[in-house]
Amino acid sequence: MSAPEPRFLRYVALGDSQTEGLGDEDGTGRPRGWADRLAEELARQQPALAYANLAVRGRLAGEVRSGQLAPAVALRPDLATVVAGVNDMLRPRFDADETAGHLEAMFAALTGQGARVATVTFPDPAYISALARPLGSRVAALNTRIRAAAGRHGVAVAETADHPVVTDPRLWSRDRLHAGPIGHARIAAAVAEALGLPGSGDAWTRPLPPPAVPFPTGLRAAPGELRWAAGFLGPWLGRRLLGRSSGDGRTAKRPELLPVAPVRT
Repeated sequence: MSAPEPRFLRYVALGDSQTEGLGDEDGTGRPRGWADRLAEELARQQPALAYANLAVRGRLAGEVRSGQLAPAVALRPDLATVVAGVNDMLRPRFDADETAGHLEAMFAALTGQGARVATVTFPDPAYISALARPLGSRVAALNTRIRAAAGRHGVAVAETADHPVVTDPRLWSRDRLHAGPIGHARIAAAVAEALGLPGSGDAWTRPLPPPAVPFPTGLRAAPGELRWAAGFLGPWLGRRLLGRSSGDGRTAKRPELLPVAPVRT
């Protein structure tokens, strides 16, 4: 006998800027993102779906836990996604065990009340920007701990770290920190496959067609790296030195469970 198809009626997303949807703004400038896209796909299958997105940009894993877990539990989801940790990896005093501990606490609380939970692993940023090469060991350490924690709590893991396509520049926004529209669509598809949703599959892992103009490499890539550092890395470092966050003063874009209007593809 085949396993019954999963049926979700209350979906709650927890996380930071990726889950909020930065890099995938709609026509009004509002972040859409992979979690919205996943909710839209669920709504095609279950029109009664209600969806809340508690994610706020700039949040560390501990801040996601302290600020979003209790509201998420109160909403009693039957599906929850928990994606956080990138902001922690960008801090000088990153502790992989501490970050993973916050994630595991959220996994435990949500699965403990009966929710199906999904998360993701992260790609090596060195393949996206040469200046991010020092972060590679941090990403590997956190991914290892995410897999272990997920295994202990029956959490579905979308292994976005393992496929070369996720480092294609066309999947990323100009800041190289957030996925672009294509990237968010691929993340949504990866999570759908991890959850075993009807119609999902591994098409998201397949490479895009070759670019019309090859991506610059070596010395030819240097000017682009410098522009990126001046336009995005510099301002980000400035906020860190001043103790500021991109999420200061912001709240969740969708704090309540609301119906989802399916978007036609």
